[in-house]
Amino acid sequence: MPENTNPLNAPTPEGRLAALRELVAGREAAGGRALGGEQPPRTREVNCHVHTIYSFSPYSPAFAAERAHAAGLLAVGIMDHDSVAGAGEMREAGRVLGIATTTGVEFRVSATGTALEGRQVNNPDSPNILYMMIHGLPARSLPAVKRFLAPVQASRERRNRKMVERLNALLAQRGIEPIDFMSDVYGQSQAAEGGTITERHILFAAARKIVDRTGRGEPLVRFLRVGLGLALSSRIEGYLRDEGNSFLLYDLLGLLKSSLIEEMYIQPDDAECGPVADAVRFAESIGGIPCYGYLGDVTDSPTGDKKAESFEDSFLDELFVEVKRLGFRAIAYMPPRNTLAQLVRVQSLCAAHGLMEISGVDINGPRQSFNCPELLHPEFSHLLGATWALIAHENLADADERRGLFSPDDPLADRPLAERLAAYAEIGRAGG
Repeated sequence: MPENTNPLNAPTPEGRLAALRELVAGREAAGGRALGGEQPPRTREVNCHVHTIYSFSPYSPAFAAERAHAAGLLAVGIMDHDSVAGAGEMREAGRVLGIATTTGVEFRVSATGTALEGRQVNNPDSPNILYMMIHGLPARSLPAVKRFLAPVQASRERRNRKMVERLNALLAQRGIEPIDFMSDVYGQSQAAEGGTITERHILFAAARKIVDRTGRGEPLVRFLRVGLGLALSSRIEGYLRDEGNSFLLYDLLGLLKSSLIEEMYIQPDDAECGPVADAVRFAESIGGIPCYGYLGDVTDSPTGDKKAESFEDSFLDELFVEVKRLGFRAIAYMPPRNTLAQLVRVQSLCAAHGLMEISGVDINGPRQSFNCPELLHPEFSHLLGATWALIAHENLADADERRGLFSPDDPLADRPLAERLAAYAEIGRAGG
């Protein structure tokens, strides 16, 4: 999993933050210079969707904040699956580095009983189940979020154990040593500290077992092709043939996720994926911003773990009507993932339905860049202001629940959404 030799991935939050403070102090003592040269100049970029070791990532919250800062970002948002355990560390890391932070959580819900029931929405692995996020979580709400997610995590762990058994049966036929759930999966996660275990943890363990069996380079490629019958793109094959590839297990994980997930996957139950309407109401009750994550038809996955497939685009108008009816306040999307035509359509529908637009680039692997230069293009520059509005919402709502961006008691509640976003963005940029 993470690079534990890096002090920013030390075993405890206290150790990681101490290492970060030491790093910053060293830079300040060197006149602001980083090892190897000048610090990169600040950009106007932001990223509201960075995963950490509390779901699946090579980065602790402190390490993720440092990587965002090193990339020149002005703000970074933690967005883990089914967990907010890293939120405090991320917030403190931001203070140490002088970079703004925001907190969110991503989880799955059931579309049963809605106009989206039975459809393949934004979840590649499950029809009738959709991903949603709660953005802008006030710090005071985190204990309630942890309680809300506890049964989700427990149900997911039961399902994970069964998926390990199913995957082991598949691997045993190819002479691969079985995965031990506690040592190879649970023990390599942050589950004991409030994190969650995802399918990526399981497949990362499988990748390690495969490499242990075959070695690197040509024997690995041959086993994947002949032993597992997998098709390799030229890009992935190049990575896997490189015997010095320091990201090998992550590259292999991406291949396994796009190729083997259907054979090992077990659909989540109602305890893990509750009704979407209940989740939206919960988000509103704690001062968070319920947000639907637009995926759109996929042609080439930027993370390398999604095959080409169709999702919401064929019924997008209908989806927006239902999302608005359910009480979602925002739509999240990732400019590098979709075409300009797809996102212009999403923007038009957001405007028509009065929905906030939030952007972030899904970071969960070491090859991904924290930068998103697309945000500087005229078509997406408004997303920068939206991030600062999100940060202001989080801080104001933490101090006073009536000051949330969508609170009916907010002094700006009667203003059009665009005016409210502009006012909150100004507060956010001023540090409010």
